[in-house]
Amino acid sequence: MLRLRTFKTVSLTACALCATIVAGSLAAGAGPATDAVIATRVDGFKKMGGAMKALNDELKSDAPVKATMVAAAQMIAETARAQGKLFPAGSGPAPGVKTDALPIIWTDRATFDAQMAKLVTAADTLVAVANSGDAAAIGAQAKATGAVCGGCHRQFRSNT
Repeated sequence: MLRLRTFKTVSLTACALCATIVAGSLAAGAGPATDAVIATRVDGFKKMGGAMKALNDELKSDAPVKATMVAAAQMIAETARAQGKLFPAGSGPAPGVKTDALPIIWTDRATFDAQMAKLVTAADTLVAVANSGDAAAIGAQAKATGAVCGGCHRQFRSNT
């Protein structure tokens, strides 16, 4: 358990440092920083997907391990909290910029921010439910959290 916390702390610290560096580079107008911020947000979404898979795999097992489900839920919540900040102006679709993010993120920022807030709320609820250890409730909240993710994908992500 200590090893998982240490890894998680180091990972979160590294992500925070990377995000700080990227944000500083964007403010300075550096071109490669756009690629870096896009890579950081893609990595975050992959991390969330991996954590959701780990959680669902536990739920499918004969004896789900509560600590594993809680750790996965925490990873989803912590990553979700950071993701909305990884869409600064200039990191959307443009010539020479490879991203699946749709322009609506930047043209209707209020709707995007509201959807990201829904994700954070759903993920925080997932952590609370995971701490209960009730597999049926965890499964239901995992499904609800996944639905929020899917809603964002349909509205703000290209299917390419």
